[in-house]
Amino acid sequence: MQSDGKPVVTKELIGAEQAGQRLDNFLFRRLKGVPKSRIYRMLREGEVRVSGRRAKPEYKLAEGDEIRIPPVRVAEKAPVPHSPITHSLLDRVIYRDDALLVIDKPAGQAVHGGSGVSLGVIEQLRAELPDARFLELAHRLDKETSGVLVLALKRSALVELHRMLRDGETHKFYLALALGRWRDAVRNVKLPLQRYLDEAGERRVAVDDNGQSAHTIFRLIQRYEGLSLLEAELKTGRTHQIRVHLAALKHPIAGDGKYGDAETNRTLRRNGLSRMFLHAARLELLHPLTKTPLVLEAPLAAELEGFLGGLTLATAATER
Repeated sequence: MQSDGKPVVTKELIGAEQAGQRLDNFLFRRLKGVPKSRIYRMLREGEVRVSGRRAKPEYKLAEGDEIRIPPVRVAEKAPVPHSPITHSLLDRVIYRDDALLVIDKPAGQAVHGGSGVSLGVIEQLRAELPDARFLELAHRLDKETSGVLVLALKRSALVELHRMLRDGETHKFYLALALGRWRDAVRNVKLPLQRYLDEAGERRVAVDDNGQSAHTIFRLIQRYEGLSLLEAELKTGRTHQIRVHLAALKHPIAGDGKYGDAETNRTLRRNGLSRMFLHAARLELLHPLTKTPLVLEAPLAAELEGFLGGLTLATAATER
């Protein structure tokens, strides 16, 4: 955008991977640091041209469009301190082709940065894959959750993945260690969930009759003394769905600092559980472009596997 410190007009040709997105969203990404109000004014006043013509913010870009971007100064941002990359996410690739990148996300790393303390998954992968013309998250996992995370390397794949997720055409399976003795081999839980902000401004979710429908199928895998290992199949994809459903049933996830039991979590931490026991173990779907069936699996994280190994299996006496 600038030459010798001075803003200049630039022109950008839209390729196949940029086609289909809204003009305003394209400009937001292209002009990071420019206020959105300034970008909308540029559109309104015709400073931005698409193949020589004015265009509205909602215009969908087409391959071959030439975008004229007027001179505009991008506000200089103070450098944000980031922790150095201590591990390569490319060492955690489960599946990769020209449309998809699937990794086993480590616990403790957010999918997006923002705190200024550490790199998010998406920022780190963009740094590790500088030649990737398009790289976006297809869905999200909580910071403390490990396991299967899908990213798109093509816009067409991202759009189709979002549709598939929205229409329930993907099948997500998690492993969760719940407090207490889980009684049913299989239990369908349908409790509506409502998002809200607590007094500290932190995002939370609660069971609420006025909330969005939410459906989880829990299957018992193994009982331990005071704990139960469950498989959780998501039929809907609400924020914190598994965590809130289990907490509402009085079986919160071991190590869950937001919805769990603080005293029990302290005991578990002393016994070696250093994080929330929730792992995205398997995702079954059709490839968004080729429609080839995919089963994407991430083994249980080593620290969780090790913690299970130290637990005592429930006995006939404790089963009663």
